[in-house]
Amino acid sequence: MTHTHTWEPTGPGVLRLPSGRLIRGRGLRHPLPEGPLPTFALYLRGRRPPAVEWEHRWVRWPDFWLPSDRRAAAGALREAWERAGDERVEVACGGGQGRTGTALACLAVLDGVPGQEAVAYVREHYSRRAVETPWQRRFVTGFDPSHQAEGPAHRG
Repeated sequence: MTHTHTWEPTGPGVLRLPSGRLIRGRGLRHPLPEGPLPTFALYLRGRRPPAVEWEHRWVRWPDFWLPSDRRAAAGALREAWERAGDERVEVACGGGQGRTGTALACLAVLDGVPGQEAVAYVREHYSRRAVETPWQRRFVTGFDPSHQAEGPAHRG
């Protein structure tokens, strides 16, 4: 797998999955990092995020909670994982820890990390504060990539 169009592995917020895919997590309340822009982003917010110049998908996901539509979230996560093979994919919420960490852990599950180990993987390789609530941890543990179904999406 070539990563000529993906993130620098040492860039701010970049998580390397076991397959080598690179995904950037960040908090939208923080400035956009220097360097290349995302080619695709997954925004996890309770309300529609501000417009950006790159392709993005919005998952309605209130702060400290879980996605409002789990089927739509699963489809969006699968799309982000697939596109991370050769694109600069960003996953972001307000602070870049809880919802972003939960989504990154689900992406790790899609990448082959067992659900019981995915939170620890993201805390070790992205942020020790990732995945903030017990229900977010349970969401990751129960995330089953074999039961993904596309749901309605909010495309930007």
